[in-house]
Amino acid sequence: MRWQSQELTAEQADALPGLAKLSNVVRSVQTPGFDGITFHEVVAKSALNRVGAGSAVPFTWTINPYRGCSHACVYCFARTSHKYLDLDAGQDFDSQVIVKVNVAEVLRRELARKSWSREPVALGTNTDPYQRAEGRYKLMPGLIDALADSGTPFSILTKGTLLRRDLPQLKAAARHVDVDIAMSIAIFDDDLQRSVEPGTPATAARLATVTAARESGLNVSVFMMPILPFLTDSEEHLDEALSRIKDSGATSVTYSGLHLRPGIKEWYAQWLARERPEVLPHYRELYGDDAYAPKEYRRWLAARIKPLIVKHGLERAATDANTGGASASPPRRAEFRDVDGELPARSTNAQRNLAERNLAASGAPEAATLF
Repeated sequence: MRWQSQELTAEQADALPGLAKLSNVVRSVQTPGFDGITFHEVVAKSALNRVGAGSAVPFTWTINPYRGCSHACVYCFARTSHKYLDLDAGQDFDSQVIVKVNVAEVLRRELARKSWSREPVALGTNTDPYQRAEGRYKLMPGLIDALADSGTPFSILTKGTLLRRDLPQLKAAARHVDVDIAMSIAIFDDDLQRSVEPGTPATAARLATVTAARESGLNVSVFMMPILPFLTDSEEHLDEALSRIKDSGATSVTYSGLHLRPGIKEWYAQWLARERPEVLPHYRELYGDDAYAPKEYRRWLAARIKPLIVKHGLERAATDANTGGASASPPRRAEFRDVDGELPARSTNAQRNLAERNLAASGAPEAATLF
């Protein structure tokens, strides 16, 4: 890939406005190997992100070497994080990727502080650390070494088969610290998967990666997240999915229903209107102006999938605090899911109002925006 010859500077007249405000942009890069995608290389000031105490997530520290994601999953909950850079949550999130080129060096300095207490760290909680760009930038090996050398346990959540490149390194790290891997595989219909997750590896390739990781002696769970109402929540789909997951050697499964925050909801609704208009009325009835499906649906989904998880021997053991996967050690923080395996529903009036303002600003028809 001809990266050096494709350089641009963030100060150019056509630079993206939000990025032009940043003082730590090194360069912006395009390459024919990533058609339509621009990588904005930045010098990171910090690597570790502390999660707020009031957050619903079960981990305390995260690392995200990338911002934005070429996986382009229509439902991705992290899309709205791009708005902080004056980028949109739709196409910009898929095509304008921020790369923290020095993140491993910064992490080593942070882990060397006397105040660091070696709390577990989660990677992949916002955007995927093994998206395609990782093949070029190779940021993960430095992060893995820094965490292992400091005695810090860590977990990785990914859809990326590039994880296989680092299996020898992860196996070595697991001799010194707890290492948990979670592979995100939610859709087992190939045509649907290519439409909803157009930049991701195929389901079969991800299952093969689970097998390879298990053969390396690593603990690997599968995240069936999100289960899409009226698209992937049939008993037939779930049973086949769990059978294939079991055959891959995965240790456990964690699932959740679809969560549609304002900003993400509009993007997903446009996809539905374009690709699956027949289920749009059902989504309008199920979600209305809320970010979560109603509790009745979540209980119905739990009643359907939990017996299947047990049937295939994929129920969770002790739950890892970072990924929700099975772990040999007790969780550092309380399990954050309810008895039905769901995130707590926290739709607020402020969220509804924001969604309504987004609708008004977009000028899109209601059926294609808020269902």
